[in-house]
Amino acid sequence: MSEESLPHGRRNIATLTHPGNQDNAGRADATPRRTAVRTVTVAREHAGRRLDNFLQGEIKGAPRGLVYKLLRSGQVRVNGSRAKPDYRLAAGDAVRIPPVEDTQGPVRIPPARVVAFEDMVRYEDARFLVVDKPAGLACHGGSGIRYGLIEVARAARPQAARLDLAHRLDRDTSGCLVLCKDVETLRAVNTAIRERSAVKRYTALLCGRLAPDTRVIEAELEIARDAQGERRSSVGGAGKPARTLLEGIEPVGQHSLVELRLETGRMHQIRAHAQHLGHPVAGDRLYGAAHCNRQLAAYGLERLFLHASHVALSTPFGAIDVHAPLPAELTAVLTRLRTP
Repeated sequence: MSEESLPHGRRNIATLTHPGNQDNAGRADATPRRTAVRTVTVAREHAGRRLDNFLQGEIKGAPRGLVYKLLRSGQVRVNGSRAKPDYRLAAGDAVRIPPVEDTQGPVRIPPARVVAFEDMVRYEDARFLVVDKPAGLACHGGSGIRYGLIEVARAARPQAARLDLAHRLDRDTSGCLVLCKDVETLRAVNTAIRERSAVKRYTALLCGRLAPDTRVIEAELEIARDAQGERRSSVGGAGKPARTLLEGIEPVGQHSLVELRLETGRMHQIRAHAQHLGHPVAGDRLYGAAHCNRQLAAYGLERLFLHASHVALSTPFGAIDVHAPLPAELTAVLTRLRTP
């Protein structure tokens, strides 16, 4: 969705502020400043968090790419040693955070984005916020992306003491995304996902006719960078276990509409598994088939046909069970494919 297609009216710019990032609120001319090196002792409420997620909260406004660069270069240390992004912190860990130069200034969110956010909300209470993320909106800023859904959410909920992503969706994937309003709930959701008690279902259109008895895709996935430096997953024996269940297959034209459930949550899991199966997700420019994408473009498909349709989980702080209907632009493609 372009900014021009969002609700119109005010064309001025809103400034995003959230706890711990108030100094430059409203300052368009904030000069770059370099932070000092510091060591943070991990509090009990952060025990079990991934190191990369913890750093994202400590280095306010830093692009995620910068966080990974600091980790790869060894500038971040945990108890004096290098640590990987997925390291799980323990209470009392000493995390060295290097000097970081803030050259970008405050993040500014177009007011229309903040207004449109309310239409994304599918469920909200004192601890949870579940949204139906549109395709094209990244989960967070970084790598040339000025802001993402989390920045928009914080701008729309300035009264929230904190707001964090519990998991992520690819930029081109739409659907259910869970955010948490406190650390305890975030940890509980992370645990549910890690222990596979959370349910995450997706709807996808796969290129070609899938065998009707296909029920499981189980293949290890490893992450590497391609020639352009973009991270992608591929099937390989050195990867991590990944399992995708197919719970429904419907032939649509020459293609297959499928309902999938993730048992693991690897990067680009559905897209990489579908490619491995020989039936890539329709509209996928990274893992897909160019001839299939060209054919479906004639039916109006202009995006990745992958939608997170359902999320359900239970924690000591409450349960959620949320559905997000298939977006109109994808429903229209199916209607055209089904029309003789």
